[in-house]
Amino acid sequence: MQKIRVKIKKLFPEAKLPTYGSEFSAGADLYVYCDHSIRIGAKETAIVHTGLAAEIPEGYVGLIYARSGLATKKGLAPANKVGVIDSDYRGEIRVALHNHSKYEQSIEPFERIAQLVIMPYYTAEFEETDVLEESVRGEGGFGSTGSK
Repeated sequence: MQKIRVKIKKLFPEAKLPTYGSEFSAGADLYVYCDHSIRIGAKETAIVHTGLAAEIPEGYVGLIYARSGLATKKGLAPANKVGVIDSDYRGEIRVALHNHSKYEQSIEPFERIAQLVIMPYYTAEFEETDVLEESVRGEGGFGSTGSK
């Protein structure tokens, strides 16, 4: 397993660093930074603070995903499905948590709210063209690869 170094700055002394739940976890748990319960109404979104900033190495990206337990038990998951932290961003890591349930939900101080996965990425050099190579799928859109 390859490890890279990611510098984390606590913006507040009480903020909690990300932690891995097990030796082979791909995502590190992010914790809410607050001193009171945060209530999120049904079908509403709240911006949740972590109290942390990061220096993600160039060529890598931080991806913020839902925690499966929080999503299935409380219906709370990132509003944008996957958050992206670019390597040049130095501000606070915040999570837009959306309540997909029909009931108000709450987050308690220092509760695990999301998971952070660090991954390498490629950037593309986009080249305009008038012709694309043919493929078996062609112009088939949504659901076009399903059984017939």
